[in-house]
Amino acid sequence: MTVFLCGFMGCGKSTVGVLLAKLLGVGFVDMDKYIEQKAGMTVAEIFESHGEEHFRKLEKDALGELCRKKAVIACGGGTLANPENIEMIKPRGRIIFIDTPFEDCYGRIRGDVSRPLAAANTKDEMRELFNARYEIYSKNADITVSASETSPLQCAKELCAALK
Repeated sequence: MTVFLCGFMGCGKSTVGVLLAKLLGVGFVDMDKYIEQKAGMTVAEIFESHGEEHFRKLEKDALGELCRKKAVIACGGGTLANPENIEMIKPRGRIIFIDTPFEDCYGRIRGDVSRPLAAANTKDEMRELFNARYEIYSKNADITVSASETSPLQCAKELCAALK
């Protein structure tokens, strides 16, 4: 089974993903880290040197490779913004939305230079991006888990039960 975790930057995809992968007995892949390893640059360096459009192409290519794995994959916050990525994912696995309130996400990512969009945008701009992406996550998720009132381990356990 391939599980694709989606949600806004800082929602807990990587934290929950590692735990969920252990519970399911499969590997875990953080898509941004995967892209960084393949490109030999950080996401911030890719954005700075080549722009967001180039990063989104690398993201789509990485997703095509990762769709073939039996793993829990933490997608980047903008992965589902591309409808072609959704079309690639849907027949190959389950999409899980880690639903975390904006204020929680923003508190974790504010000023994080390793996240180009967080570093370059105001809080209001980030909220606007959050709201636009929230609709995409909600609409395309097979399973939604609230991460605001539960621990990452509890989220992972709930997801494990829902997936079995």
